Amino acid sequence: MKKIIFVAAFAALAAVLSACSKSPPTEEPVRAVKVLTVGLDTFQVESEFAGEVRARVEARLAFRVGGKIITRQAELGQHVKSGQVLAQLDPQDYKLAVDAARSQTAAALTNRDLAVAEFKRYKDLREQSFISAAELERREATLKAAQAQLEQAQSQLTTQSNQVGYAMLVATADGVVTAVEAEAGQVVSAGTPVFRMATDGARDAVFAVPEDRLAAMQPGQKMRVKVWPQNTELSGVVREVSASADPVTRTFQVKVALNANQTAPALGATVNVASAASAGAGSQVKQVIKLPTSALRQEGHGTAVWVLDPASMTLRSQAVQITTADGNEVVVAAGLEPGMQVVSAGVHVLAAGQKVTLYQPPHAAK
Repeated sequence: MKKIIFVAAFAALAAVLSACSKSPPTEEPVRAVKVLTVGLDTFQVESEFAGEVRARVEARLAFRVGGKIITRQAELGQHVKSGQVLAQLDPQDYKLAVDAARSQTAAALTNRDLAVAEFKRYKDLREQSFISAAELERREATLKAAQAQLEQAQSQLTTQSNQVGYAMLVATADGVVTAVEAEAGQVVSAGTPVFRMATDGARDAVFAVPEDRLAAMQPGQKMRVKVWPQNTELSGVVREVSASADPVTRTFQVKVALNANQTAPALGATVNVASAASAGAGSQVKQVIKLPTSALRQEGHGTAVWVLDPASMTLRSQAVQITTADGNEVVVAAGLEPGMQVVSAGVHVLAAGQKVTLYQPPHAAK
């Protein structure tokens, strides 16, 4: 009886173990992949820089005298005309100074007239020999001093009158207000910038270049300027190249004068400026390896592609170095050699060592 029970228990245990055992793994299906054979292609080497459109003439407008701003008529982005009032200082103190100068001028005029009358009287007395020549000379000197004091007072009156006018800040030319640096109620000193204005007229495309590209920028060199996002292309020439580097970025500023016969882009518009890689040499055409962007994938901190081993029909990962883009393709600087076969699509669902077959397009129906 015990033997029968033991056999039954062993059979039950065997059944449980057989139920818990894993089924044999299924083989992963062989994927069909599109590949391309790496070869050399032509690439036009150019240097392209991002910049912005600026006015040829930009000015910082400031009061010629100090005081408290009581009104600010101009707004950011507003187009103003030459002579238009942009802001005004409190003119009360300057008006009082004008009144004081006017009173001093009146007093000096009275003294001068009195000196003229005395000089005439003493001149008549001298002709009658009632006074000495020295006495007449003293009266003449008094007259000259009175005349000088009058002229000084008149100049002071003109200066004070001008300062009343300087209490109004006016536009020096037609243009657009690009910055407002002071507000009503603020006390400013003479020369403190209140507005920044871009004058109407010629436009420049301004951008920065690193030191290793500076030799390619020469005054008079023709440039191509592409306005973003309209993607319109303009022409221009290098007008100015900075003689010193920016102390922070260590780059050199370049200004390209846009053709005046073209429609000027808006101030501040983003542009791409293209130039030849070397000054005066024109665009350089090189033989490079190109790949479609669909063949690339990220691996760690770099870029890689899948390379096919034709003998085993398996994949291996190959790191590549990308230099630039050319439309929907990229230029590979290192990592590939002509003749290699690279997977061109579906790279994110593949794995290293995976067996694949070449994709065969379906035959067109007859």
